[in-house]
Parts: sequence; structure tokens; C-alpha cells
Amino acid sequence: MKDSGGPSAYKSVLEGAGLNPLKKPLIHPTAIVDPRAELGPGVQVGPYSIIGEEVSIGDHTEVGAYVNIEGPTEIGSHCRFFPFASIGHPPQDLKFAGGKTRLKIGSHNVFREFVTVHRGTEQGGGLSTIGDHNFFMAYAHVAHDCHLGNHIILANAATLAGHVTIEDYATIGAFSGVHQFCRIGTHGFVGGYSVITRDVLPYSRTVSERGTHAYGANALGLQRRGLNPQAIKSLHHAFHILLSEKRNTSQALEKLRAEGDLSAEVKTLLDFIESSDRGIIK
Repeated sequence: MKDSGGPSAYKSVLEGAGLNPLKKPLIHPTAIVDPRAELGPGVQVGPYSIIGEEVSIGDHTEVGAYVNIEGPTEIGSHCRFFPFASIGHPPQDLKFAGGKTRLKIGSHNVFREFVTVHRGTEQGGGLSTIGDHNFFMAYAHVAHDCHLGNHIILANAATLAGHVTIEDYATIGAFSGVHQFCRIGTHGFVGGYSVITRDVLPYSRTVSERGTHAYGANALGLQRRGLNPQAIKSLHHAFHILLSEKRNTSQALEKLRAEGDLSAEVKTLLDFIESSDRGIIK
């Protein structure tokens, strides 16, 4: 991949208000880009960044200074990578023997300073995936074989172990850790410094305070996301039966199913519980 402009050209683009207007990628002279890497129109690669072979980067993605991306890795359009992000390197798994595993990242994602995202393992399906419109704050970590949906937030130093699944609109608080094979349900909110060893219920607030507990519906977050009051009311009712009444999980599910006429959100909650392999946090 040849340089498409000198330092002055690169500087003028970075100082401009919009995206790189050039059709060709704009690569800083100090960056190292493997000739086999594929860079789409409008891509920017900052000073001292390294792009390895088998890396594909979509249109108008911005790779800042000192970023390292290795392949096989596929990245969508309009993403931003801040200094010292490390993307697409081999997994931290002692069983990994160097197989050709992959990382696939969607569009409109932001990776702040020192974020790490690893490729999959052969035993775990060989693929780590990240959807669209996600925000990874500084020092967040996404391990091998994780599968993340869309509109997810990982706050500073949030850490996902291998094989974790996070559904759309979930938030993981700062310095929280999620155990291998756990799931975080859609719109689930995990408070800072939490330790997650079982599945987190959709729409819930879950925090570690003298143990990890679910505290009912994440009402404020759901209001901000535009859920209507009736849907939130139905979730409050479902969480009351699940968490507050003296029933085990099976009894609570049986009562809720028997009520009939469940909202779409409550159905999502019940389906999530019934499909859990690790058990849920209550």
C-alpha cells in the first residue's frame, strides 16, 4: 500500500472538520501497512500505526496514532481507533496452537485508548464478532470467541473473558469482569466493579454489592432508550415476581406464563431465562 500524501497533506486532513475527502486511503509516512491489507476509500492511518496482512478496513474508518491491527480481521466503515488500541491479535488461550481464526467488526464503532480485541479459537468456532454502533472506553478488553451485538457500551477497563455473548443495547460498567460463557441480555445494565459469573437478565440492573444481585428493571435506562411506560410497567411486574416473591425461578416462570398476554419485553426476558445454561443472577 503506497503513501497517498505527505505529512502536510495528512495534517491538513486531520485539521479539517470532516472525513478524509480523498478517494484513496491517507497513510502517514511513519505508518507501516502490509501491501496485502485492503483499505477502503477515505481510510486514514495515523503516525506509527501498523496494519498487518489479511486486514480489511472499510470506507472512512480512522486509525489513529500507534494503533496495531493484525489479521485475519475484517473492519467495517466509519470506525475510529484511538492510540494504542490492539486489534485482531491471537487469543490469550493456552490451547491456541496458531490456527487461522478471525475477527469481524461492523461499522460505526469507537475503540478508545488501549482497547484490546482478540480473534477466536478453533475450539470456540474460530470467530470473534462485534456488531455496529458500539463504544469501547479506554482499556476495555474483548477476549476470544466473544459475540457482541449493536449499541453496546463497555466502560473503562471492562473485561470480557472468552465465549461471552452480549446482546443489543447492553452496558458493562467500569472495571467489571464477565466470566467465560456468560450472556448479558438486551438492555441489561451491569454496574461498575461487578463480577459476573452467571447470565445477566435482559432489561435488568445488576450490581455487585456484598455479592452480585439483580435489582429489577433498569427503568431510567429504558426510558432513555424510548421504551413506552406500559412496557416498563410490565417489566417491573415481571421482575417483582422473579426477584421479590418467595418463588424459585421455575415457579416464577410458571406464574408469569400463566398470566398470558405478555408484552414483547417480558417474553424476551422469559425466553432468555429458559435458554440459560449457566443460570441467571437474581
